[in-house]
Amino acid sequence: MRRLGGLALGAGLALSGAMVPPAAAEPTRYPLTLRNCGLDLTFPKAPRRVVSIGQSETEILYALGLGDRIAGTALWVEPVLPQFAGENARVPRLADNDPSFESVVGKEPDLVTVQLEWHVGPRGRVGRREQFTDLGIPTYISPSDCTGKDNSGSGDGVRSQPYTMELLYQEIEELAAIFDVRDRGAALVAQLRKREADAVAAVASVKAQGLPVVFWFSSRDVKGDAFVAGTNGAPGYIARLLGLRNVIRTTEEWPTVSWEAIATANPAVIVMGEMTRRRFPADDVSVKRQFLETDPVTSQMPAVQARRFVVVGAQSMNPTLRTIDGIEAVARGIQALEKQEQAQGSGTKP
Repeated sequence: MRRLGGLALGAGLALSGAMVPPAAAEPTRYPLTLRNCGLDLTFPKAPRRVVSIGQSETEILYALGLGDRIAGTALWVEPVLPQFAGENARVPRLADNDPSFESVVGKEPDLVTVQLEWHVGPRGRVGRREQFTDLGIPTYISPSDCTGKDNSGSGDGVRSQPYTMELLYQEIEELAAIFDVRDRGAALVAQLRKREADAVAAVASVKAQGLPVVFWFSSRDVKGDAFVAGTNGAPGYIARLLGLRNVIRTTEEWPTVSWEAIATANPAVIVMGEMTRRRFPADDVSVKRQFLETDPVTSQMPAVQARRFVVVGAQSMNPTLRTIDGIEAVARGIQALEKQEQAQGSGTKP
């Protein structure tokens, strides 16, 4: 592992040797005020104790070299990125899923970073922003979960604007400014942009333009309706970037859709989320595969019969630091399927 200005760079987050380092950024001038998800936040100095609610928030802080500032974490879907395992083992985990309000404030943070408004927001499971403000604790919510997105309903929200990685880059730059590590933020954004460009170039040689796909995250009941990605979330961005067509045409973030409807839409490729979380049986990708291959409806789908499956980390299917991993995994998967079919002499591209 290498370090650049305190930024840990490992297997999933390595700078390309061909990338030109970004110009040195100006140090933060305090007090710093910024607008975050409808609320003005003012920081008289860089926070010293942070509680992060959401795996993406935690991993961004690690990637910025700020692991020593984290007083507690919560909401985990997958194991932490390998390059952060050592420092993550030293940080208290308040909960695998939803932490209590008391457990968060009990860590005496001077900042709480939040991945999803449904944890800290108007109807937050952990608490409302006002509850933290009353205690003098600012809450920073990921712009990916509030910009162009309505979370007032009972589901995972509806996006009026399609998600793009620019929202992630905004978050990285804002957190870097809050902690006065702007050089590290600029380096991280630069490497992610390079990886995006490389993934697009890699899939350009594959005849995948307009290829119909579906992104299956999980299901409450594996035989029931599936949580699949709508058009405007992170999987929608992956599809647009790589020239694919998401067969689910709703703007809901994660609508539940019947397999009869999915089969009628006839995706050529099924992208499945893999996670260590076991809230539902279908969180297990092996359970997903078994269902697809044995169910009377899904087993008749051409994509299932040809085993046109691509497996990606579940976190990469949400607007997170790992979305870039999802872009790369889908690009590699499409390439592999094409090579496989060419080797079989079918002459049919996936």
